[in-house]
This record gives sequence, C-alpha cells and structure tokens, in this order.
Amino acid sequence: MKSRLPVVIISLFVTYVAFVAVIMVFYKPTPDEMSWEDRQAYNQAMLTDLTLGQPIADIKTIFGKADFSEAKISNDDTLQILFYRTHHKTSDGQTSKEECTPLLFKQGKLIAWGEASYQQYLASHIDG
Repeated sequence: MKSRLPVVIISLFVTYVAFVAVIMVFYKPTPDEMSWEDRQAYNQAMLTDLTLGQPIADIKTIFGKADFSEAKISNDDTLQILFYRTHHKTSDGQTSKEECTPLLFKQGKLIAWGEASYQQYLASHIDG
C-alpha cells in the first residue's frame, strides 16, 4: 500500500505557494509600512495628484503619518503644515525638514504646498 504522505505534503506546499502569491499580488502596504526609499518615491508620485481644497483627513489617508508638523491659530484661522519626505539629501539615518515637502492647510483644507509656499508663509509673520 502506497503512503499518502507525499501527496499531502505536496498539496500543502502548493496551497502555501498559492496563498503567498495571492498576498504578494493584492497586498498594498500603507505609506507608514514602507521603507524610507519607497515612501519617498510614493510621496513624490502622490504630490502630482494633489488639488487645492483637499481636506487634511484625505491627505493623511493618502500619505500616512507626517514626518513633521506645525500648527497655530491666527486671526481665528487654524493653520497647519504637514511635512512629508520627498527628496534625499544626507545619509545620516534621519529625516530632516529639508528632505520634506511642506503641505499648508487653512481650516483643514489644503491651500498650498512646496518650499516656496512655506517660505512665503514664514515670511508673512502671521501672529497667533
């Protein structure tokens, strides 16, 4: 009488390989689960899809947790800046604001992004 053990083992192995293949094809990591290189490339790609007026909650869903953030209230307006890593500068194991693109929000809506917009914001001397 032949043993059924090899057939069972091969069946389990094939099932496992099929399961892993399905996971590899359909699983998409969130930005927070990506390596810094993958996240940086992802953030660069996603910046091209931004539109003014997008809610901050939508941005956080798309980009994940910000690398840095700033916020204040000025003239009864809530101003918030989220920084997302988009370009590598120094191989020191740390992400700096200089390696990030700032996204500026007023009352929870995207009003601008990019270094030039951030510098204009800083130069405006808006007091809270």
